[in-house]
Amino acid sequence: MSRLSHKNAPLLEVKNLETAFSIDGEFHNAVDGVSFSVKPKQIVGIVGESGCGKSVMSLSIMQLLPRGVGEIRSGSIVFEDVHLDRMSDKEMNKIRGREISMIFQEPMTSLNPVFTIGYQIEEVLFNHMKISKNEARLKSIALLKSVGISRPEKLVDEYPHQLSGGMRQRVMIAMAIACQPKLLIADEPTTALDVTVQAQILDLLKSIQEVNDMSIILITHDLGVIAEMCDEVIVMYAGKIVERTDVESLFYNPKHPYTELLMGAIPKMDEEAEVLSSIKGIVPSLKNMPQTGCKFAARCPKALPECSAITPLLGEVEKGHDVACILYETSLPREGVNA
Repeated sequence: MSRLSHKNAPLLEVKNLETAFSIDGEFHNAVDGVSFSVKPKQIVGIVGESGCGKSVMSLSIMQLLPRGVGEIRSGSIVFEDVHLDRMSDKEMNKIRGREISMIFQEPMTSLNPVFTIGYQIEEVLFNHMKISKNEARLKSIALLKSVGISRPEKLVDEYPHQLSGGMRQRVMIAMAIACQPKLLIADEPTTALDVTVQAQILDLLKSIQEVNDMSIILITHDLGVIAEMCDEVIVMYAGKIVERTDVESLFYNPKHPYTELLMGAIPKMDEEAEVLSSIKGIVPSLKNMPQTGCKFAARCPKALPECSAITPLLGEVEKGHDVACILYETSLPREGVNA
């Protein structure tokens, strides 16, 4: 019997995932020992600065890492009891687009400029369904209409460059939901869109999720998007999870210093602040990543002398609230120190 017959069984389970890239002949971890799960109908947000490993993790799940450059070094990715990390390309092609779909960051680079919008949606349908050309066209028009595009009968014959950024993003969503996947990975779905269009796209994703009972992994650097959309939040830094909890707990009771600083950088309409808070420094490159201690220590205003030597492990500090920080050393197991 499948685990998914149980109400709370995860749809997706990632365990101790390490994904590395080859740089000058040496592999460096971009995702470093990440574990999390996604339940049916759940929206899980993954937040962090650029370079924290969010997109690499999503590409690992989809098995779309660049050949010869990036590879999964260890860990497992299990979707409905099936190990995606052990699948061949042919086997993954049956799952991508059908069971798991992805919305990429920039639709203009994801859509093929030499094919019409209709052709590109139909291609998804032909890959996974036994369907006639006429049926595929009618379904493509219906999909475009379902994502709020007016005049879909005309737009289906247009090319990506003829559409606005918001329209292209809607087309990408239409392609992603064409086969009604169980899991949708949305990688920065509102990047480069103006505020009004961002709100429309988020409302659209929420509506689609509710209608189709999908699970969503929402990757973003915008905590406002997280607050509006998500049930659970994962905060990543330098390839590791530093905090994980439900959305309400994260906003009302952030624990990790990195999360607190991210919160402090959010503009607040009810406060008169001359300058927004910022986080000093930048995320270290893969080649310059600290090999011992907390990877955030060099930027952390609460860092202790031992932070550069002790690597904190992710552990529960309150019910349903996991943190990786030695400030919670009474609750967290730690590497590099004797009990």
